[in-house]
Amino acid sequence: MYVQFYIGGSRMAGIFAYESSEVDWCEDNYQHSENVVEYFNTMSSFVFFMVSPVMLYLLHPYARERNLAVHLVWFMMIFVGLFSMYFHMTLSFVGQMLDELSILWVLAVGYSLWFPRRYFPSFVKDRSSFSKMVLLITVVSTLSSFVKPTANAYALNFFALHILYSLGLELRSCTDQRVRRLACTSIGLWVLAISCWISDRFGCSFWQKLNFCYMHSIWHILIVVATAYGSTLIAYLDAYNEIPYSLPHLQYWPSDSWVVGLPYIVLKGTSKTQKSC
Repeated sequence: MYVQFYIGGSRMAGIFAYESSEVDWCEDNYQHSENVVEYFNTMSSFVFFMVSPVMLYLLHPYARERNLAVHLVWFMMIFVGLFSMYFHMTLSFVGQMLDELSILWVLAVGYSLWFPRRYFPSFVKDRSSFSKMVLLITVVSTLSSFVKPTANAYALNFFALHILYSLGLELRSCTDQRVRRLACTSIGLWVLAISCWISDRFGCSFWQKLNFCYMHSIWHILIVVATAYGSTLIAYLDAYNEIPYSLPHLQYWPSDSWVVGLPYIVLKGTSKTQKSC
């Protein structure tokens, strides 16, 4: 019995051990610190902590009018950043799973809150039922992710493709140039981000020849900004359909006149305002 307990304890300690994950990114390990496996991949995860609180603040008027659960998206993004730091610091199996599963649950919350009602399956009658279905699928996906952990990242990117497809359907009837420009920027940022991810994963030898093994770090920065742009776009379309009286309008922080900034929604209407688009 003692032997069984010891073996179980060893296995448990193993999944927390440094470099126990099968995934190893292109950046050289332990190059800048003996306690941090991938230094720049770890440090670049700080961008989650920089952008998330700002987006929580900027989207609060919309969340207050629509549903305070909207804040869960960016609140959970803080945990994505935390787990990303832990994963790249240790390259442990537990770190990998926490990193990937936190992203899965952010996507699940986004689907539950924002997926358009008109695209619900025919057997789903309301958003509450849809959210329960998404929860069930997410729980099953969470459990199945332990079967083949190396495939998790590819599955998550598949969900991103479905989100892009759904956005395309929504934008077909949109003529607002400001909204369409936000959509193009969001997609462009995502394409750049995923290109960095793929390049780091499959083109490592090329970047090693150039002595520039930091594409995954750039991915972290680009994907956070792309999420800020994309989630604001989705929230705008949701506000337009679900609370049209609010007359949602896009602006950028810190200044609407700047070329670069974080997008957010301003609600210019009241509950007595009629839809005028």
